[in-house]
Amino acid sequence: MSPEPPRTDLRIQLEQYLLHLSLERRLSRRTVDAYGSDLAHHLDMLEEWDIVSRDHVTPDILREYLARLHDLGRAPRSRMRARASLRGFYAFLLHEKLLPSNPAADLEGPRASRDLPHVLAPEEIDRLLAATEGDEPRDLRDRAMLELAYGSGLRASELISVGIEDLDLRELWLRVHGKGSKERMLPVGRQAAQAVRRYLSEARRTLLGGRPDPGTLFLNGRGGRLSRMGYWRILRKRARSAALRTGDIHPHTLRHSFATHLLHGGASLRVVQELLGHSNLRTTEIYTAVDRSYLHRVHREFHPRG
Repeated sequence: MSPEPPRTDLRIQLEQYLLHLSLERRLSRRTVDAYGSDLAHHLDMLEEWDIVSRDHVTPDILREYLARLHDLGRAPRSRMRARASLRGFYAFLLHEKLLPSNPAADLEGPRASRDLPHVLAPEEIDRLLAATEGDEPRDLRDRAMLELAYGSGLRASELISVGIEDLDLRELWLRVHGKGSKERMLPVGRQAAQAVRRYLSEARRTLLGGRPDPGTLFLNGRGGRLSRMGYWRILRKRARSAALRTGDIHPHTLRHSFATHLLHGGASLRVVQELLGHSNLRTTEIYTAVDRSYLHRVHREFHPRG
């Protein structure tokens, strides 16, 4: 049997909420179990992100959680139920005066149609990367990280899992550990390689600070392995510095931009599928819709009869 999760304040409050649903609202056992399963998974993810107190839960963190469900392949109906679970749980905490406001009140649910991913324009990518300029260790780390994320189209989970031994900066190749334990080899762009070399030579040792080396390429400020939430915070911080709309920034924004810019530049859909590590070409086809929307925008902007 797996060990019981620690009884943090959120887990204690979840038990109280489920009792409220069962005894006061008299919901069916099946419905209560469904809410309990959704919310237990939510708390598991929060603890993975080192969030164990209700006071540290923000709307952005809840949006990131729902985005994570999307990345895990959860169906829209399942994500809609998870959203309802979040709204009910945090409304209960608000009613019990355990929170000053409901961080889940304004969460948007998944749309019936497939959402197009947000993509940064090339000039916005340039602004984002320019926002990492500096000689401090964290500047060098962030520049290397964003260059590699955009230059190789990595998932957020793949980026934070890159090990030093996975990189061949001489031949400009990167071994990536993708979904389902699948590996693929990706080319590393010259600018990304240059940024990573400088990070390795001038910054990583400082961030490590003499602590045991976790082996991953990118480290947090305490010398440990960078988390997905940590990457997202860095990305949003640099986006704010670049005067980009942070509400459009998601851990996979650079991956989406990578794919769309390749297609716009003339790459074939099959090549983009291989680079992204999609097992099904239909998953990659969403980027052709993004590219068509980009072409419509350019046509309207520049054609005299657009």
